[in-house]
Amino acid sequence: MPRKKLFRKRVTASDLKYNSAFIQRFINGIMKNGKKRLAEKVFYDAIDIMGEKTKSKEPISLFNKAIDNVKPSLEVKSRRVGGSTYQIPIEVPADRRGSLAIRWIINFAKQRKGKNMQEQLADELIDAANNTGSAVKKKIDTHKMAEANKAFAHYKW
Repeated sequence: MPRKKLFRKRVTASDLKYNSAFIQRFINGIMKNGKKRLAEKVFYDAIDIMGEKTKSKEPISLFNKAIDNVKPSLEVKSRRVGGSTYQIPIEVPADRRGSLAIRWIINFAKQRKGKNMQEQLADELIDAANNTGSAVKKKIDTHKMAEANKAFAHYKW
């Protein structure tokens, strides 16, 4: 059923400290049960811990590098053709790349053994900035899966 108007994507407001919409999306990803102040505290403390551990003057540039290292460019989607289901490699749209990177970093930070979420998140971001860690491994696995199923790329529509 066609819509009368085109669907417009909502724009996330910028965060107060760094004036970045992407950082606000990351904070929203951390947030549970509407507790945004707690999520902001976790994120900003993690950034401070990153700065201390790496002795970096600009931990936000390290954060951006970590996000760029985790963003996937390819993924696979299931398509049913005939009687069988194929994993078809597709290019990931730009907004979904960021969302996947945020989700993977937060989930793998939660799975880490550590004292608190701030340290777990800081460690995961440092590892991602150094191209190591679970989130980067997930990206590499996703790319390998897409590469392995390249033969089915012609089913893309």
